[in-house]
Amino acid sequence: MLDDPTPNPPTRARQMARSLAVAARGHGATDAELEALARALALGMAPRLESVYDDHHPAYLHPGRSALVLLHDVGAVDVAVLMVAVLHESLDSELRVRPSDIERDLGAAAARAVAEIPLPGDERLVERLLALGPGVSLAALAERLDQLRHLHLREDHIDVWAETHAEVLRAWLPFAQRVHPELAKRYAHWARTFVKRI
Repeated sequence: MLDDPTPNPPTRARQMARSLAVAARGHGATDAELEALARALALGMAPRLESVYDDHHPAYLHPGRSALVLLHDVGAVDVAVLMVAVLHESLDSELRVRPSDIERDLGAAAARAVAEIPLPGDERLVERLLALGPGVSLAALAERLDQLRHLHLREDHIDVWAETHAEVLRAWLPFAQRVHPELAKRYAHWARTFVKRI
């Protein structure tokens, strides 16, 4: 079984790498694809291993969880799409992987795909979401959904909870409804339940 190529990663990071490899293999990923996905996960985890000291913090396993959202809710998706979901970070700027590092380790196409995804608060958010290609659309929705699913645990971002909910209703939920029915259901469920916390 392929593992996270980071030397001696912490236990929960190793477990996530294994879980992701098993899930991707179950959807038909080849050995070469699993190796590429493991490199992407190691790259996405690198800032977390450096600065997130609590391995139970909601941000810690976010890269792997984003890819698992796709595998569990969408099914078989291109490994390149899983890699984009692993590498994108919409909430914590300090945990973003530098585009130059993505290009160096995984190629220019991966770096471009990650850069295409708009961040929350973008003035042209709806327009930019609608301009995404099909695979990148799935990656963007999965990554953002995982952030939303854990937002109630992020009191460090409580000041944007109401704004985030409004943005989901305005942009992310309608976008999900255009892209994938299961992801749309997940966004709608989050919107219904999270409003009670605001």
